[in-house]
Amino acid sequence: MRYKAIVMYDGTMFHGFQSQTNLRTVQDEIEKVLLIICKTKIIIYSAGRTDTGVHALGQVFHFDTSIEM
Repeated sequence: MRYKAIVMYDGTMFHGFQSQTNLRTVQDEIEKVLLIICKTKIIIYSAGRTDTGVHALGQVFHFDTSIEM
């Protein structure tokens, strides 16, 4: 199944939305939680990105999983 999610976040402690090696990003944090929930690695695909320190209200992303939620 494909799921759409809408999130808001304070970007102060993040190096933007998109995953980056050795930096804390919103994408990495969301994927860590989805790993716990789905018990398998999930990659999320955002409709846009933010830069370091930027906040978001209504950030959209999707992901695929065989788990029904």
